[in-house]
Amino acid sequence: MNVIGQKIKKLREEKGITQETMALHLDVTQSNYGRLEKDDRRLNVVKLLKIVQILDVNINYLFNEIVNESEPGDDMFNQANKEVYDILVESLKAEIQHLKEEINFLRVIVKS
Repeated sequence: MNVIGQKIKKLREEKGITQETMALHLDVTQSNYGRLEKDDRRLNVVKLLKIVQILDVNINYLFNEIVNESEPGDDMFNQANKEVYDILVESLKAEIQHLKEEINFLRVIVKS
């Protein structure tokens, strides 16, 4: 089930933003962006964080978290958002480390 993609599509349409505009901001083609809405497994951390910023939405909404919007000082990165954001950032750091290791491995292969 594509819950996150459906929520992104709904928010995008409510805000009057086209797929073309989203694609431009995400640096992908319109057809690739359309596939993101249909298959949320294609989302990665970087794209997800950009989408949250473009749509000006609380990231918890995309993950079915209930956010009390009447909290004083509630903003895009309240405490609940910060926890999700931190998890996503750690995931991205792990992905970067993995890529660095792959690059080093490939350098060794090229040198031999």
